[in-house]
Amino acid sequence: MLASASPRRRELLRQIGFEPGAIDPAEVDETPEKRETPPRYAVRLARLKAEEVARRHPGAVVLGADTVVACGRRILPKAEDEGTARQCLEMLSGRRHRVHGGLCVVDPKGKAHCRLVTTIVTFKRLERREIEAYLLTGEWRGKAGGYAIQGRAGAFARAINGSYSNVVGLPLFEAHGLLLGLGCVPEEIREGGG
Repeated sequence: MLASASPRRRELLRQIGFEPGAIDPAEVDETPEKRETPPRYAVRLARLKAEEVARRHPGAVVLGADTVVACGRRILPKAEDEGTARQCLEMLSGRRHRVHGGLCVVDPKGKAHCRLVTTIVTFKRLERREIEAYLLTGEWRGKAGGYAIQGRAGAFARAINGSYSNVVGLPLFEAHGLLLGLGCVPEEIREGGG
């Protein structure tokens, strides 16, 4: 079961052969705690989401995830308006930033298994016209840090050090390992393929 309404996360799980039995988005308070670091925040939210949904579905395997874009200790917001997206892109322009992926799988007994994956992304220096053109695409809406690396913002990333899928929204290597470790089997194996 996936504790997220994100179509990106569902598509990423399908990419590695896992089809969530159900989608049940968690509703949690995403306010950072006082002096909370971005990595701790990412894992805490992933765990909160997974545990909330697990309480509603006892005995299920529940996967929760959260993606946090950070410049230093500053957590960038999920952009819901153009002004916020513009501020994020201006801040990221010509700089390295970190994308922290919190991942948590709650097993059928209710035990949480959490991981943190950090990817370093370096953006080229963005010209104002590039930022304005990107804002017109609308890809930034609802995205941490105001960009979607799998879209046109992929042209902004001069370098990516670490997991690309983590920047998209779900670290696949770690998700695959956690799910297999809990006895979850990819669709193609269950159906007798590969």
